[in-house]
Amino acid sequence: MLWRASNTRTPATIASVMVAGVLGVLALRLWVVEPVTVSSDSMEPTVQSGETVLLMKVSPTGGPLSGRIVAFEGDDERILVKRVAAEGGQTIAVRDGLVYVDGDVVPEPYVDSASTDGTFFPLTTVPEGHIFVLGDNRASSVDSRDFGPIPTGDVTATVLTF
Repeated sequence: MLWRASNTRTPATIASVMVAGVLGVLALRLWVVEPVTVSSDSMEPTVQSGETVLLMKVSPTGGPLSGRIVAFEGDDERILVKRVAAEGGQTIAVRDGLVYVDGDVVPEPYVDSASTDGTFFPLTTVPEGHIFVLGDNRASSVDSRDFGPIPTGDVTATVLTF
């Protein structure tokens, strides 16, 4: 007698597959990728207010962070999204809207230079183990110019941009 696999699925099998799928999606969102809607214009034009971005939680601090957009928790427990302008040991200054890292002007094609004209921030050395973050929309961004460098360990994710 030949044994034939049944094409019928029992309700218990279907339920098991559905539970496994839901748990897989929850695990993915909890530990790997999380969608977040940005509620401020501090990263415009790169990230618009109301836009949903994906936070990549896996190894957010692997490798250099300068120029990358990162997420971290602010003092009010909201997730903040900013661009890393300088890392531990580097010096940073803003002179007439231009960002200088270690004495060199950083090209920032994502920043509207007309809106940053006249912006200044004194020369500062970023402490080891910290990063200095800036919003792309400098005129409306609360960032390291206001709250100082943040510990690298506070970075919870990098932002996937498309």
